[in-house]
Amino acid sequence: MIEPLAQLILAVLVLAGSGFALIAAIGIWRLPDSLMRMHASSKAGTLGGSLLFFAVAIGLGEFDAVVRALAGVAFLLFTTPIASHLIARATYLLGVPRDPSQVRDDLEGRYDLTARVCQAPADVIAGASNNPARGPDSPATGTGGGAA
Repeated sequence: MIEPLAQLILAVLVLAGSGFALIAAIGIWRLPDSLMRMHASSKAGTLGGSLLFFAVAIGLGEFDAVVRALAGVAFLLFTTPIASHLIARATYLLGVPRDPSQVRDDLEGRYDLTARVCQAPADVIAGASNNPARGPDSPATGTGGGAA
């Protein structure tokens, strides 16, 4: 039998995980465009799923369940950012309409849609090389010891 403190922790984890999963579902349902929906599902969904994994691990109280729960959380933490990035990139490349409230597009004029390559404008590269806070070996200038 699980002692009362463990039952309380289990109840809090299940309620919090379910709450974050509900927030993610409401965000997917109510937010106006794909980028906002992707953000809601990735952040709240990952946290909700992780809390539910931890609740299962505590509820079962067995070593193999804890290992599987940790593996599930690690899987969520490693794959969700990559999936979110790919969804955002695909929506941008396909030209999916954005909500009018999104007035800023940092990639406008910098992303070649035919070659699918993002390039910094010449003024950004020139500004980085003239910045005294950056040294000559700064990766932002494209020269020196930084990784390309």
